[in-house]
Amino acid sequence: MPKTFDAPDAERRRGVWLSVGAYVLWGAFPIYFKALHAPPLEVLANRVLWSALLLTGIAAAQRRLPELLARVRPPRVLSAAFLSATLLGVNWFVYIWAVAHGRVVDASLGYFITPLVSVSLGVLFFREALRPAQRLAIATAGLGVAWLTLQFGQLPWVGLTLAFSFGSYAALRKRALLDAFDGLLLEQVLMLPLAAGYLAWLAAGGRSWFQLGGAGQSALLVLTGPLSAVPLLMFAAGARKIPLSLVGVLQYISPTLQLLCGVLLWHEPFGGAKLIGYMLIWLALVIYSVEGAWAAKLRRRAQLVQPG
Repeated sequence: MPKTFDAPDAERRRGVWLSVGAYVLWGAFPIYFKALHAPPLEVLANRVLWSALLLTGIAAAQRRLPELLARVRPPRVLSAAFLSATLLGVNWFVYIWAVAHGRVVDASLGYFITPLVSVSLGVLFFREALRPAQRLAIATAGLGVAWLTLQFGQLPWVGLTLAFSFGSYAALRKRALLDAFDGLLLEQVLMLPLAAGYLAWLAAGGRSWFQLGGAGQSALLVLTGPLSAVPLLMFAAGARKIPLSLVGVLQYISPTLQLLCGVLLWHEPFGGAKLIGYMLIWLALVIYSVEGAWAAKLRRRAQLVQPG
């Protein structure tokens, strides 16, 4: 009997630790990418190459490749995977570029507002209804973005690109016909020809950082593969075991760590006008999170009082 009652709790704890681990790894990414000296596009190409090889190797070891090939043949699956791969590639490149150019604080903004972007995309493309507090949260975040735009004379394009690319990617993956592993493998394989071709062109011209950077840099470039795939798979496994409301709270671990890296490690500017803009966005996230937790509580209460 104790085993029966403990099993759900054990699964929930495992889901929490998997999710926390994924967000901590994502939050520490700036430290890793700062250690790479290759140009952002070459880092991206290596990230795709080694991710694709790693995931293909795992699928081959599990003898899943024939089944996967059969599942990806329908044009609908391939077209959806091509679009999600494009969004993921854009997201990865802009993030790598931001870290390399001292824009880690700006990058963190993207992942702070991603949940609100996801809600907005649900309204625009899937006709999902917004509750009043959700509208208030989105309007408050919009005010923060407008403030940053007015103060600095341009849209915070790094954060907005990261938010909209990852928010759109998550929406596509949520409705995808493939599971997390197979979907990620297909995305990497679709990006592989461009990545491999670019790396081959660099190597032929003697401009490859993999050749010029020494053993340490080569090892770091190879490790971009597992460091890209592992957090995504951890997140996918963990999110299935815990409530969505808890996922919503835990996801702020990553941008918080990124923001701390930018401010404390590399002393990127973060004060005055920028702080006011971020405070408006944090207020929006508080409204969004509290409202989401309250709505979930009301749904559970309604389910308990239903007859039968």
